[in-house]
Parts: sequence; structure tokens; C-alpha cells
Amino acid sequence: MSKFDEAMEKYKKHLGEITSSADHDLLRKVAKGLGPSIYNNDASKVSCSDQTELDRVAKNYCEKKLGLNDREAAMKAIATVCGKYDSRTKYRAVFYYLVCKELNKESVYA
Repeated sequence: MSKFDEAMEKYKKHLGEITSSADHDLLRKVAKGLGPSIYNNDASKVSCSDQTELDRVAKNYCEKKLGLNDREAAMKAIATVCGKYDSRTKYRAVFYYLVCKELNKESVYA
């Protein structure tokens, strides 16, 4: 099994704890889009208690990647995901997947 497939198994497990109707194809695309950062222990995780990091997610993911021009909507979606994803370890790929779904921006990965 490749390192990517191992990471995907972790992500699927975490996502399965949040929702039973996960789109694994979208999760795979989100993870691929993160590139090698998913293999870095620190970069592969998101901290909901770090406002600077959440602002970075809004700017670099919601605005730049998803094309959302509404910062307030981005921060609201991020806060919602922080509430849903209550695991101590929040994997960036799963977090971004949930934000993408929350904002209905799946078409970006089509």
C-alpha cells in the first residue's frame, strides 16, 4: 500500500466518524490537491484553536482554491466544521473536504 493510500485510509476513518454519506472520490481529490503536505506531521493537521491558521484556511483555501469571495461565509463554514469535526486530531484533507461540502463548492474538483 502506498503512503497516499495509507493516508486515505486514515482520512476515510475520520470522515466515517462524522458522516455516513462521504464522497470518497471528492476526499481523494482534496487530498491530492494538498500535495506533499499531507505527509508532514504538522502541515497535515488543522488546529481550530489557532485563529491565525483558520484565517489562513479562509484565505488560501476558501478564497484562492474554492473561489469564494465572501470572507464572512468562509469563516462561518470553518466554524461549523470545527464544531462538527470534534476529533482531537483534525486532518487537513478531511477538514478541507468538510469545508468544501459546507460551502457547496464540490464543482471546483469536478
